[in-house]
Amino acid sequence: MVAAGAACGDGSAGGEGGDGQIVLGFSQVGAESGWRTANTKSVQDSAAEAGIELKFADAQQKQENQIKAIRNFIAQRVDVIAFSPVVESGWDTVLKEAKDAQIPVILTDRAVDSQDESLYETFIGSDFVLEGRLSGEWLVEEFADEPGPVHIVELQGTTGSAPANDRKEGFGEAIAADPKFEIIASQTGEFTRAKGKEVMEAFLQAHQDIDVLFAHNDDMGLGAIEAIEAAGLTPGADITIITIDAVRDGMQALADGKINFIAECSPLLGPQLMELVEQVHAGEPVPKRVVTEETTFTQEQAKEVLPTREY
Repeated sequence: MVAAGAACGDGSAGGEGGDGQIVLGFSQVGAESGWRTANTKSVQDSAAEAGIELKFADAQQKQENQIKAIRNFIAQRVDVIAFSPVVESGWDTVLKEAKDAQIPVILTDRAVDSQDESLYETFIGSDFVLEGRLSGEWLVEEFADEPGPVHIVELQGTTGSAPANDRKEGFGEAIAADPKFEIIASQTGEFTRAKGKEVMEAFLQAHQDIDVLFAHNDDMGLGAIEAIEAAGLTPGADITIITIDAVRDGMQALADGKINFIAECSPLLGPQLMELVEQVHAGEPVPKRVVTEETTFTQEQAKEVLPTREY
């Protein structure tokens, strides 16, 4: 990891709460999934535990709402801004405004595609490309003895978002070496259960030969399961299902055999985020990239960990 330079947030921004309390402005993507709800709770609980005053804004999956929230944080002179970008592009202007105001910015969960890395202090989150790659590698191994073709449908995340772009890339890389794997349909399910069900219904109507579903998150996969069952098919048997996240509902479906494989993407970023907030506020150097530790789950592994699962 590359070490970043010292942060600008040494208290000069003037946003400290009572008794020198750090004020953090946090803009969340929305509440589109169980993962996002758990992520929000982790941030809120960790801020309270760390004694950090949290100003929270829900962008409702709209970039314009998030930009407005960041500008409000700048106007309020918070000490640190953290946000999970709705999409990758279009942030340079508002991030430059934060930099000019000497308010350090931390990216959480999702990256931006800015060429100017001085506009943010650090990015904490998962390796989305790896999650996609691990999903594809499991599929290649699972279908190693199948003659093919193997027809795959893909439920993508929010169009233009880092996890959607990267998970697609990683999965595609993993299956590219064997031509028997063919993605016959790929469409966004917007990371929601309802949209996942709707798009899967359309896939089933258009294609009679679906072997595999790759869903960019558990919620879309769970919605797709409803559509598959309504069509008289057995999820996990008639159609192999791969998802990403490992939230409780997804893990239960995996344990029940309705999902076949899940690559974990932990939402519990709050404790690490608060450590980074304190470090950048103090002007300490921090890694430019902080990768969360995660794993993968099969059915038997899901059964083992479900009783103690935190989310």
